[in-house]
Amino acid sequence: MLDPVAYSKAVERMVTKRSDEGLLRKYYRFRAARFYGGIATADAVGCNLNCAFCWVKEPRLKPWKYGEFYSPREVASKLEEIARHGRFSKVRVSGAEPTIGREHLVELINVIDSKLLFILETNGVLIGYDESYAREFIDKNIYVRVSLKGASNEEFALLTNAGPEFYDYQLKALENLEKYGVSYRPALMMFSKNIEELKERLERISPGLSEEIEIEELMLFPHVKKELEKRKIDYRNFQQLTLHPSD
Repeated sequence: MLDPVAYSKAVERMVTKRSDEGLLRKYYRFRAARFYGGIATADAVGCNLNCAFCWVKEPRLKPWKYGEFYSPREVASKLEEIARHGRFSKVRVSGAEPTIGREHLVELINVIDSKLLFILETNGVLIGYDESYAREFIDKNIYVRVSLKGASNEEFALLTNAGPEFYDYQLKALENLEKYGVSYRPALMMFSKNIEELKERLERISPGLSEEIEIEELMLFPHVKKELEKRKIDYRNFQQLTLHPSD
């Protein structure tokens, strides 16, 4: 099964490169999106998981083939321009796992207009693996949305093709963010019929956290439906309770 920590290093070699402007990262588009009441979005390539319900296909599966390299300042400039044009107060990186290429992400957060809220949508594995990653976000205008891949270690493995033990890193990411006072919230794709065990684990991280779960939207594109059926995942009774879906 996939080791997302080790695979992150392989993906990083494909989607980043060093220049005089710092660590460049690959992005395949920049756009305005309707989510969060309107947000400027940079879509990057490459991920360390293989989620059955991921709306992104080719840029995720073939990161060496898609996108162009941009410096943190170039990305910040594009996001700020989109935010000004749309009168948005929020920006984000989507379409990939943004924590791959740590130096690039941290510099992007540091150079972007601090008046803009940076929403970090992540699976959290690398933040859970290395506690110092969470420390990078102290005193930043950032909100971290950790997308949990299932409600248990077993569901995580089914949904991501990664080893079930790596689900613990997702929850550890929440612990690390809590420890350093970084604004965060867990999100969950509601395939689970019973999430009581997850709620108990969340309550041990922070009282009341189990009531803060955001419900992710299932986007049933043809390739998503095909992959769900391939893995024998029943999505038909999925609850369409969308609060702050990812795009």
